[in-house]
Amino acid sequence: MKTRTLLLFTSLVICCQCPLTALAHGASLKDTGKYVVSSGKIKLVLDLSAGVAVSSLSVDGKTVVNAPDGMITSLTIGDKIFSSLHLLAPPVVKATGSGIQITGIKYGDKTITVFENWTLLRTKKGVDWKISRRLSKNIPLNIVQSPVINFESIHTWDGAIQGYGGLAWFYLFTDKPSSYGVHSRSSCFWKAGEKNGLNITINTPAKNVAMTYKRTKDDRLSCSIMTSPSPIIPLNDPDTHRRLFLRGDGNVWSPVNGKTTQTSEDILFAYSDNEKAFDRGKLAGVNGTQVNAVLNTIARIGVIDSLHYGANSWATPYGPICLHEQYIAQLGLGIDDERYLKGYEACLNYYRDHAFKSDGRVFPRWAYTNEDAAPGQFNRDGFYEAQWGVLMDSNPDFVSNVSDLFNLTGDREWVIGQQKACEKALGWILRRDSNRNGLVEMMNGNQTEKKSSDWIDIVWASYENAFVNAKLYYALVQWSEVERVLGNQTRSAYYARCAGKLKTSFNKNIDKGGFWDQHDHCYVHWRDDRNTVHGTNMVTPVNFMAIAYGICDDPARQDTILRTIETKMQAEKLFFWPLTMTSYAPGEAKDSQYPFPSYENGDLFLSWGSVGVAAYAKAHPTIALTYIKNVLSQYGKDGLAFQRYSRKDQSGQGDDILAGNSLSIVGLYQSIYGVNPRYNRLLLDPHLPAQLNGTKLKYHFQGRTLKIDLDSANYAVSDGKYGIRSAHTFGFSSTAAGLTYFDGKNSDAALQVIQKSPVNMTIHTWRPETRSWKMVFDHGGSLPAICKVGQLKAKSQYV
Repeated sequence: MKTRTLLLFTSLVICCQCPLTALAHGASLKDTGKYVVSSGKIKLVLDLSAGVAVSSLSVDGKTVVNAPDGMITSLTIGDKIFSSLHLLAPPVVKATGSGIQITGIKYGDKTITVFENWTLLRTKKGVDWKISRRLSKNIPLNIVQSPVINFESIHTWDGAIQGYGGLAWFYLFTDKPSSYGVHSRSSCFWKAGEKNGLNITINTPAKNVAMTYKRTKDDRLSCSIMTSPSPIIPLNDPDTHRRLFLRGDGNVWSPVNGKTTQTSEDILFAYSDNEKAFDRGKLAGVNGTQVNAVLNTIARIGVIDSLHYGANSWATPYGPICLHEQYIAQLGLGIDDERYLKGYEACLNYYRDHAFKSDGRVFPRWAYTNEDAAPGQFNRDGFYEAQWGVLMDSNPDFVSNVSDLFNLTGDREWVIGQQKACEKALGWILRRDSNRNGLVEMMNGNQTEKKSSDWIDIVWASYENAFVNAKLYYALVQWSEVERVLGNQTRSAYYARCAGKLKTSFNKNIDKGGFWDQHDHCYVHWRDDRNTVHGTNMVTPVNFMAIAYGICDDPARQDTILRTIETKMQAEKLFFWPLTMTSYAPGEAKDSQYPFPSYENGDLFLSWGSVGVAAYAKAHPTIALTYIKNVLSQYGKDGLAFQRYSRKDQSGQGDDILAGNSLSIVGLYQSIYGVNPRYNRLLLDPHLPAQLNGTKLKYHFQGRTLKIDLDSANYAVSDGKYGIRSAHTFGFSSTAAGLTYFDGKNSDAALQVIQKSPVNMTIHTWRPETRSWKMVFDHGGSLPAICKVGQLKAKSQYV
């Protein structure tokens, strides 16, 4: 019997500017005055000098609303506007122990009367504004503002983060007027460089809530709230138009039914410490302010609404969402906001129920209108096949996003609800392998058809497409692990075999039926149905994905690809990787793509930043960091508010702003800092250049705030009670009962410590023959602690 060794070292305020004594018995409009309701850092001033309004709102002493019509209720019926500024009779005002009550608010005309009661209450969280309403008759309401909040200026706030993690970014409200509507029950307003923020949360029995942000003609920012028991849908025909962002005059929403029955809502105004809320820690060696800004703005703008997540901004003319993008969940890794993750779960449920065809085909796009759709190839929910071809990467990308999101949340119940859909999506595309070589085939056979099959949608990639097959490999590997976690070993093994077969064929030389071009030293873009290879021009996403996803595990090939690209980058002095290093051959792309460089034939698309960073990070992290810093520098110049950058002069191009422009910064977190959330642990796998030593991250993971310390070969994760430190890659997990250490990238626990008192663990050695670690118990904690050591061999003796 072999012996192995284990070493254990061991003021809430209400005031008024007229006598409160009168208010105790009720007061009418003739007692004109202003009444203050404040709680903590929130102060509202109720104004009865002309109608009823909240004329002022202050956040920690800064006035953000200051006007007679600052905060009012308003209804538009037909072409008539009625509001609480123009009353039919005086209301009654009464001071209560915790606020002010206004009853008998009546406005309208001879045909319709609106009856409202308001109560402004101070609470521990802030000031709660309760509004109840009924109408004298049932009637359609064209516009509901209950209330509308008119901030002093469009520049009062930079943006408002929605309850689902999206962003109303006022930088994009370039026209006066312009409006953006969303389905959200909360909004967090912030301004860069300022600590003080404002949270507005709506609580109502109504099933549906919508908020509309508007840049007014007089350059104010208004935020109006609308609630309804019936669906709130865009004003345009829902079968063909779903536009949520309007430039110029116009209303976003269709009319809703006004009722004689009473409706109500509570609007809570609360203080937000944005410095604390957005604190990412100490980011040594990079501009932390810019990192935070990119992930709070650009990364979020592809969330068009609560059930529509993608990478194309809501402010673009089409508002398209591409379901053939595998990195939408990865954006959540960088954004690091539970609102985004929970919202994306709901979105993927919606896609599961509305974007799938019966045979398992996943529609690749959604848009405000159907103008980009192939004739007749769309459904009433707005999902469609693009006019450019059948973009087949939507099937694996749906699965990849589900898998990645599950790793971020650990939500088993949710992923079980996605299991059949993911199996169906993979089944559809895996059946597209007619020659059984492991590589799936596209709908189009060759470039003469002038149709596309992937994200690069005006390049005529066909038949066996390396771009799509690389994405499929990633999806198969990820989903195989999910099936294993869910206990389906048979399906897990099947997907793993499919991935292995695909990888083998992918890596073969082109003369053997694979994608490796031994002459040009790159993976080609595609092989057509006549066995001719195309895209030998170092298409960077194809080659980056091959390395980043583990398809190419030959160090010599990896080095050749990366050095070839970097040599060209240095020669051209480009700030970011272009889509291709040289030109597609004539006929391989749409005619407008020539001469090179032009758009998808050679321009700089930042959306491939995370795979580029991942490809370089392991062997050349300093090179990866160079391009991350270049992107941050570009953000400082132009806000990254473009679709792409010109190869010719590196200027921003296109009116279609992409959230993918932030993906290099996501790559900073994922591949350089090595922050890789997994369903059962936080995997820390850094590739840290020396200039980033001393980085101290704050990261939110599955309900806990973690502190991550990064120095060369000295990494630590702590939740404030339990901590692990190691010189190598490891996984961290904690509960109220104890701490779990995972060795390397292994998903099975290596060591569990069950101890309710704080424990800090240092891993010295963790090898099959020798494992040693040290535990320090703080704050009175002591032995006995129960240690469960995993991965031990049977019939062996350990000390």
